[in-house]
Amino acid sequence: MDNLPIVVGVDGSESSMRAVDWAADEAALRGAPLRLVYASLWERYEGRSLADDLHKPLEQVTAEDIVRTAGQRARLRRPELEISTDVLPEEPEYALVREGRQAAALVLGTRGRSGLTEMLLGSVSLTVAAHANCPVIVLRGSHDNKVSAGKRGRVVVGIGEKSWDSAALRFAAQEAKLRRASLDAVRAWRCPAHESTDHPLPAGEPARLHEAQATEILDKALEDAPADVDLSRRAVEGPVRRVLLDASRDADLLVVGARRGREHLGLQLGRVAHAVLHHSACAVAVVPERT
Repeated sequence: MDNLPIVVGVDGSESSMRAVDWAADEAALRGAPLRLVYASLWERYEGRSLADDLHKPLEQVTAEDIVRTAGQRARLRRPELEISTDVLPEEPEYALVREGRQAAALVLGTRGRSGLTEMLLGSVSLTVAAHANCPVIVLRGSHDNKVSAGKRGRVVVGIGEKSWDSAALRFAAQEAKLRRASLDAVRAWRCPAHESTDHPLPAGEPARLHEAQATEILDKALEDAPADVDLSRRAVEGPVRRVLLDASRDADLLVVGARRGREHLGLQLGRVAHAVLHHSACAVAVVPERT
């Protein structure tokens, strides 16, 4: 669809190799090149399985071994792809953020320290998601390493106040179309506690008003949605973080926007993006939004 590559960060861990599979599928769907990057200052918290595959002691596994193995894995999975690899002698956070300036998306595995993989988001993934100029996809939960034939056939996008001009919504619609999946647009709403007791309107009326406002925002956000996307919309009562985390339980991808102001040097993660990156049950795409 364009010439910008899908870039995936690899480090020899199993989670990064699963990210290679996922990124290869994503690149194939987009007709894009795949670029595999290893930053040589990356600490090795994991990697035993790769050492075993290479029949080498762990301390003898080199950066070249890691990118070569990742490249072979991607080629076996998607032989038609144009694949490049690189070893960069710098900290991974800086290397990947820079790579994101010329990427369609960055794909990262989930790595936590001290055996907390899949429970605690690794610091590299969190930092890159907070500063990249392109969408950052972090593979969480029980994903099956597939893009085009995900388990659930559903992409979820959180709808904010100004989503009718939202990069996150456009990205989510594109992903749903590429995957032939449904797109579930979710808007969370809450009725302030004081309105439910002290407001002069009849009982239940404040809640109906807030729900109606949420529905109106959804309708406005989606009025220009592509006609060829299988679209549903839901206004759900509750805190945004809880609503989106609940929605992630039966989705293949959760898409959220993160506002970036001109006065900031990089994308600033809000509380919602931070929460879903740590706790989502499926892969999360954090998409930068210009303000």
